[in-house]
Amino acid sequence: MSTVDGSLPYNLSRAAEKFDAAQRRAFMQHVLALLTGRSDELLSLGEVRRLLRARQQRDEGTRMIAVDRIVGSEGRYQDFTRTFLPREGADRSRWMRLDRAVNVLENLPPIEVYEVGEVYFVRDGHHRVSVARANDIPEIEARVIRVDTLVSLEPDVQPEELILKAGAAEFLEATGLKSVRPDADVELTEPGLYGQLREHIDVHRYYLGLEQEREIPYEDAVASWYDKVYSPVVAAIREADAMREFPKRTEADLYLWISHRREELRERYGPEVDTEAAVADFADKHSERPVGKVVRGVKRAVKAAVGAATEPLAPALPAPDQDEGILGEEAGETE
Repeated sequence: MSTVDGSLPYNLSRAAEKFDAAQRRAFMQHVLALLTGRSDELLSLGEVRRLLRARQQRDEGTRMIAVDRIVGSEGRYQDFTRTFLPREGADRSRWMRLDRAVNVLENLPPIEVYEVGEVYFVRDGHHRVSVARANDIPEIEARVIRVDTLVSLEPDVQPEELILKAGAAEFLEATGLKSVRPDADVELTEPGLYGQLREHIDVHRYYLGLEQEREIPYEDAVASWYDKVYSPVVAAIREADAMREFPKRTEADLYLWISHRREELRERYGPEVDTEAAVADFADKHSERPVGKVVRGVKRAVKAAVGAATEPLAPALPAPDQDEGILGEEAGETE
């Protein structure tokens, strides 16, 4: 008996060869991961739930999902690589039977997955996913259970990045920012800095209360801070395409650093220090490009935006302990 295209029948021997080749690739993938420092591990759903403060879940029925968006597992994250190549824990016989079934066009039941953000975690069907990837099948039928979290995940997320996501989730839960501004996007490159954002909100609430001569509800202060302090800075940064100059930073990073640096320089050199000087100092220390190019694209945007926040702000980032940068040179310091 031959297959539709006239080739030899797809038997278990061919499936065995494919499985062995997949395991060899899994070993090489692990070696490469060790050399590059980029994890080849599947994400653990339990860890993601804990870190991202997962809340309710709901059954969304059965549909086709993209195989390359499956990045984790509920319980077998050690048996397969991030690309679902089989490791020692995978069942060789089961994998081979499924591979043969796929190649002789047998119908297989849907897998079961949890959807978190833009990615999926396998609840049942790990071997079917592995076989689908080995046969370059782009989509697979799945019963989907949606898990709600305060932050989203993308397909290329690395395990160490979950700590950052956890910091964001804690900030959003503590401030209720998503409740008052559902489209808010505030992410930092260091989880510990979210506390500084909360201090900015507290300071803004204090000055708002003085201005209005009343106690400001916390959620009102959060909304006001986002609209009148944070968003104007971010909008101007986007308009100037400033983030292109700082590929390893985020908009929230830039907001925090400039807010802090402006106040610090004013304390040291007087109120005549303007935002342009603070931005130039920042660019001199942190940009990967020459400062002249950076300042032209950045200082104009931030100068127009930072004025929205006139109240003093708590320190956001520690002052660099290297040279004093542009302002120090202009002030004639000789440290």
